[in-house]
Amino acid sequence: MTHFRIQGQQPLSGTIGIQGSKNAATPLLVASLLSPHPCTLTNVPNIEDVQRIIELLSSVGATVTRDDLHTLTIEARSVDPAKLAWPVVRRLRSSVLLMGALLGRCRRVRMPGPGGDQIGARPLAAHVDAFRLLGVEVTQTGDTYELVQHDRGDVVLAMSEFSVTATENVVLAAVLAEGKRTVINCAAAEPSVQELCWLLQQRGAKVAGIGTHTLTIDGVSQLTPLKSYAVMPDPVESGTFIALAAAARAELVLTDVPTTFMAAALQKFSEANVHFEITKLHPSINQAYLVADVRVRRSTELTALRNVHNMPYPGIAADLLPAFTVMLTQAHGTSLVHDWMYEGRQKYAEELRKMGGQIFVADPHRLLVTGPTNLFGAEIASYDIRAGAALFVAALIAQGTSVIGPAYQVDRGYEQLDQRLAALGANIQRVEEAD
Repeated sequence: MTHFRIQGQQPLSGTIGIQGSKNAATPLLVASLLSPHPCTLTNVPNIEDVQRIIELLSSVGATVTRDDLHTLTIEARSVDPAKLAWPVVRRLRSSVLLMGALLGRCRRVRMPGPGGDQIGARPLAAHVDAFRLLGVEVTQTGDTYELVQHDRGDVVLAMSEFSVTATENVVLAAVLAEGKRTVINCAAAEPSVQELCWLLQQRGAKVAGIGTHTLTIDGVSQLTPLKSYAVMPDPVESGTFIALAAAARAELVLTDVPTTFMAAALQKFSEANVHFEITKLHPSINQAYLVADVRVRRSTELTALRNVHNMPYPGIAADLLPAFTVMLTQAHGTSLVHDWMYEGRQKYAEELRKMGGQIFVADPHRLLVTGPTNLFGAEIASYDIRAGAALFVAALIAQGTSVIGPAYQVDRGYEQLDQRLAALGANIQRVEEAD
């Protein structure tokens, strides 16, 4: 098993670029299955979750060519859902998006339930309920789902929850319903949903209401080729690096930060007395949102937050709460961190307690974080992608040496995080150890 060995309290400074968004890249890659025409994506993060999606696309017949480290061209001339690689599906939560894409292209799919992070119950009810309203016959046998798209008319539906992947699944299943209108109420409006809709628009899909909680899709017969589409920079990675700079009392410059999608998080950072300024603000390549450089200055005294909690977009993403929690161990006073979505996501809190963090688990959804606290190096476990990145932050500000594993959890969502932070002055080693 591979671990990271991190020597804490090294001075950090410099500039770090924000990589393409994991949460946006995966649905964009899956959307390539909707058309036999090629689609080229740029700024694709070179991470493990993307590699697993490539394996899934290849298993059903798509050809994926890596033009360079961050550019992929996908061509799905023929697609056979029966050849889907089930072992890979079981390893990856975002593989659930194959349901919508294969329904849209082939009108049927049989696959197991998806795998993913150990963050609590993640049922597929929102996906199944919406599919059935689209005229899909869904049969579940144990952990296996068989979905068949029957003829349907216009559909107006309301999502049973603001699920990002369920909304993306409905969009993928609806865009090729030629001549049929689909209205999705209570749709998630997170950045990755918007990104998927923008991509589909550029390929000839008719999608209205992007960025709102009501999407209207008028089905078309086919999608067009796409020469190039740039995956948005990652707002979660951006927020994690801001939290790192604040907690480490470091001065960092983050480039290509998608500030349009970070208003709530940036406001919370300001409330916590994090000193930053936004410069070089300009439109993204597709003119749909703004990106900027964010200069984080040395924050001398962080302030506790009365309540920081996730909300549907444009609120703070649940993926950012672990990084906020680590930062708040260095803030004066007691903060409440509330993740109302996942009852199993707070396992990282126990790892922080091993490092000396004063964290009280009020219930499966709420943490009370008291600071400022001196953290100390420890052997700690990463249970999911975002917890892994947050524990990196904790190790970098801790006294002594920390060992974080498995490295795979971090590699799933962050490209060469150890090397990029080492360029800022961090002392990080990737260590291969016998199981």
